[in-house]
Amino acid sequence: MSRTISIDPVTRIEGHARISLQLADSGAVEDAKFHLTQFRGFEKFCEGRPYREMPALTARTCGICPVSHLLASNKACDDLLAVTIPPTAEKLRRIMNLAQLLQSHALSFFHLSSPDLLLGWDSDPGERNIFGVIAKDPELAKQGIKLRQIGQTIIEMLGGKKIHPTWVVPGGVNEPLDSDKREAMLTMLPEALTIAKDTYALFKTLVPNFKDEAEHFGNLSTLFLSLVSPKGQLEHYDGFLRIKDAQGRIVEDMVPPSDYPRIIGEAVEDFSYMKFPYYKPWGYPNGIYRVGPLARLNNVESCGTPFADVALAEFHMLQEDSGPVRSSFHYHYARLVEIIFAIEMMQRLLKDSSILDTRVRAHARGNRDQGIGVAEAPRGTLMHHYKIDDAGLITWVDLIIATGHNNLAMNRSIKQVADAYVDGNRLSEGMLNRVEAVIRCYDPCLSCASHAFGQMPLSIELKDAAGTVIDRLVRDA
Repeated sequence: MSRTISIDPVTRIEGHARISLQLADSGAVEDAKFHLTQFRGFEKFCEGRPYREMPALTARTCGICPVSHLLASNKACDDLLAVTIPPTAEKLRRIMNLAQLLQSHALSFFHLSSPDLLLGWDSDPGERNIFGVIAKDPELAKQGIKLRQIGQTIIEMLGGKKIHPTWVVPGGVNEPLDSDKREAMLTMLPEALTIAKDTYALFKTLVPNFKDEAEHFGNLSTLFLSLVSPKGQLEHYDGFLRIKDAQGRIVEDMVPPSDYPRIIGEAVEDFSYMKFPYYKPWGYPNGIYRVGPLARLNNVESCGTPFADVALAEFHMLQEDSGPVRSSFHYHYARLVEIIFAIEMMQRLLKDSSILDTRVRAHARGNRDQGIGVAEAPRGTLMHHYKIDDAGLITWVDLIIATGHNNLAMNRSIKQVADAYVDGNRLSEGMLNRVEAVIRCYDPCLSCASHAFGQMPLSIELKDAAGTVIDRLVRDA
């Protein structure tokens, strides 16, 4: 008789989710679904608020990556104001975004994923956590904590606090950088770069041990979406949208972020509170694509900083053919490359003589009835789209969250991993941990991504082959 395995909750991720695996009579996996089980509804309760409140409101979407929402929201507000922010303000915003990237990637790699990589997929789940990492390799654990601390400290020095800073405002930033803070930040970055390089060198020695995981952890033929610079280099704050296919061919290039509705559609399924974005010209669900560090590195030929460019060339060699790197397991590798890039780029920006310029904000009233802001969050491309009335009050909001872009790919990835490792006739905890682990490759931020599109059902029922309800998820109205 067919049955359902429920992995609830999915562990070592941000937010609340579960995985359901439908097993056939033979024990083989027939279907797999990734359920985001929390509902928050920012898109609706922001309606009626003054647009200038949106950065502070939407930053509360998440306590892990509030800076990403703060930046995308303020870029949408810049668009509403119809202003070009001062060059120094843009550089300061970039530094904060890179510091966010540093701390978030460090959290993902060291705290959430390294227990699997260092202790093993089948190790004792009571020890397979950051405390187990501390016991096995205390120096590595200290380095991870230090990297995240440096990123958070830079955010605090710029924004006044580590979580939910309000320093970035419509039109720029609300305070210039002083020389003491600049020197303090520059003093911290060499240590960060040393840690990043050492961790990268260590991980390269581990990669050959995970050939089987690289083969089965979300090794998919999908599109890849990200921002790129006008020169096609790695970009996290501004630039244009690029889409490549699984063979490395450019499908869309130099698309202005304001034109995203032409290429991105949004679908909904009744088993999740997370939207399912897709590449509109290919339709749903064929228009599956991935975002985040894997997509960003696949979409560029260079990073633009010395050591990151060396690491990028080595990253591209992971794929044996000439196409992009297709395994989601290599999100881990890509994060380490981006950490190096973030540190090198922060050093470059902070050494720029104009970084202490005091003109850091443009002032204006709402001059457009809609605004779009797009930036690269640690987990991928983040889109904020607002419409306002004549009084400057929000009438409509669309948030396409980085994790949401990956929703189709995450669902396909758990099916691929379950097919490879799960045998319903001899289940083990390690089998199910591998199913969870492929989700951790994407480093999902589910509190961010919980923005349902359209009407969602109040409950979901899982039934066996005879139609008997074996699981029910009831949602609050």
